[in-house]
Amino acid sequence: MSAIQSTPKIIGEKNLELNLAAASHKEHLVAIGKALSSPVRIDIMNLIKTKPLSLQEIARLLQIPLSSTAMHIRCLEDAGLIITENQPGIRGSMRVCMCHILSFHLEAYDTEIDAADHSYLYEMPVGSYYNFDVSPTCGLAGMEGIIDCFDNPVSFYSAERQNAQLIWFNQGFLEYRFPNKINRLLTLQELSFSLELCSEAPGYSEDWPSDITFYINDQEVGTYTCPGDFGVRRGKCTPDIWPMGRTQYGLLTSISLRQDGGYINESPVNPAVSLSTVGLDEHPFISFKVCIKSDAVNIGGVNIFGEKYGDHPQGICMRAVY
Repeated sequence: MSAIQSTPKIIGEKNLELNLAAASHKEHLVAIGKALSSPVRIDIMNLIKTKPLSLQEIARLLQIPLSSTAMHIRCLEDAGLIITENQPGIRGSMRVCMCHILSFHLEAYDTEIDAADHSYLYEMPVGSYYNFDVSPTCGLAGMEGIIDCFDNPVSFYSAERQNAQLIWFNQGFLEYRFPNKINRLLTLQELSFSLELCSEAPGYSEDWPSDITFYINDQEVGTYTCPGDFGVRRGKCTPDIWPMGRTQYGLLTSISLRQDGGYINESPVNPAVSLSTVGLDEHPFISFKVCIKSDAVNIGGVNIFGEKYGDHPQGICMRAVY
């Protein structure tokens, strides 16, 4: 029996994604359907999914004629499920077959019918942060008032943080990780985050500028200078248990990535960071970080509002627009 002299470079490294609604995918889908309609061809795929085999080896293992093996291989190759190449053997060259796909995903989603607004929205509660590093003044509040204690970063580890509706800190960051459900079969036009926030002053102060910096997947999108910490009136959603004289509401702020760069409140801030630079294909999550830098010009802290505090009944919202 001939022996394979070298290991092919491509063995199942392609993730194949096709859409039933895409006209350009129809011919490929038909070819795959034909290729997988034969139990013998499925057996061949199972044989070569972990190691390459020659036609002769496949014919011998499946106990079928070499001519039939060649026909089955041609059908699988036409569908893009396998690839073949000639390699040197003991008695000249031989044809070696290898699997060309790691996974096959068939999407029934119709971009015209199933997504009238061409967008996907995910809302994260403000207490569901993944990581943090904060310094006082800092704290968390829920519907029953203060969670744990004032001005101690230890309270940010509390299990009750999941019930937080208001979070504040003077310096440091909070990081949120959203599930990465970007549809790879559609063209992403914009990825945006929106949240209600304001500065963090003692009590409150309408004139208290703070430089709040935002990161997406650890890349700095830009800095927003919030004008103050607002508490003259009660927030529209803020519960009665939260006394006047403290922070009451904030400003709804948006942070966006497009093909041409980063935006804050629809104004361009950073052309160097865009949808193509933040590695959206690299992780099963999308990281969003709110930060007060230690070297900021205006170190004025930040308050982040949940759906039951402030003026806007929402947590931190991530939207993907196609």
